[in-house]
Amino acid sequence: MTSPAAASVADLVRLRAHRPEAIAEAAAVRRRRPLVGPTGRLMIIAADHPARGSLAVGDDGFAMADRFGLLERLCIALSRPGVDGVLAGADVLEDLLLLGALEDKVVIGSMNRGGLAGAAYELDDRFTGHRPIDLSQQGFDAGKLLLRIDYDDPGSLDTLHTAARTVNAMAAHRLPVFIEPFLCHRTEGRLRTDLRAAAVTTSIAVASGLGGTSAYTWLKVPVTEDPDDMAQVMRTSTLPAVLLGGEVKGDLDGAYEKWRRALSLPTVRGLVVGRSLLYPRDGDVAGAVDTAVGLL
Repeated sequence: MTSPAAASVADLVRLRAHRPEAIAEAAAVRRRRPLVGPTGRLMIIAADHPARGSLAVGDDGFAMADRFGLLERLCIALSRPGVDGVLAGADVLEDLLLLGALEDKVVIGSMNRGGLAGAAYELDDRFTGHRPIDLSQQGFDAGKLLLRIDYDDPGSLDTLHTAARTVNAMAAHRLPVFIEPFLCHRTEGRLRTDLRAAAVTTSIAVASGLGGTSAYTWLKVPVTEDPDDMAQVMRTSTLPAVLLGGEVKGDLDGAYEKWRRALSLPTVRGLVVGRSLLYPRDGDVAGAVDTAVGLL
């Protein structure tokens, strides 16, 4: 029988159907590495969008719905020099485990996926993904939670409260947790993030103070609307931070330049980028990833 490490994408369904225990077996023998290596930098590929029903890339509303295609792109990205690991939901990480793509990689599980994209309850963002105990038992390296706050939406308070409890639980397991904070508001029924300096500053301050300890807390932050504001904004906290990529509206070169400038700041330790590298306009995943790695 094909071993989990040697399984191809075409074998995944058969392996899942006949040997579901292969996932735990692959997790148990996976070669691990420290979160931060000798360079002190992190380059993480993000692919946790599907579990929140966020499948669009550019004009293609279901680009990330092709799981086989997504896995192929992820395997290319993870094979590139300088890529440290991946952030994804349980199903994607387990596929990558079976494909043998997570050896010597940082594996970050996505924890709250309940605030489905476009839903009325989007800000009541329940923790429907990895629990701290799941990450610990599977030998994964960190977790990530999304913290969107709308002062006019009571659902934000439930998310805030649960996020604080999760920070405590992750610290109890001595597992890093990456908090992705935003202030946001609804415009014509659509949730929009506020990337002005004041909003990003406030979101960082709130996220940094969650839980009974911040010892294991990292921040995952956007570049501000005006990139010149980042130097002052990032003085809000001493917690280590990574930059999130977000959706790049076609101007990948412009995004590279904004990331490059922000990476020079003392608390910024790396990049977590997904769609813009996995689905570049020219289709060259390896080239896009290599350029991003070069920024570090």
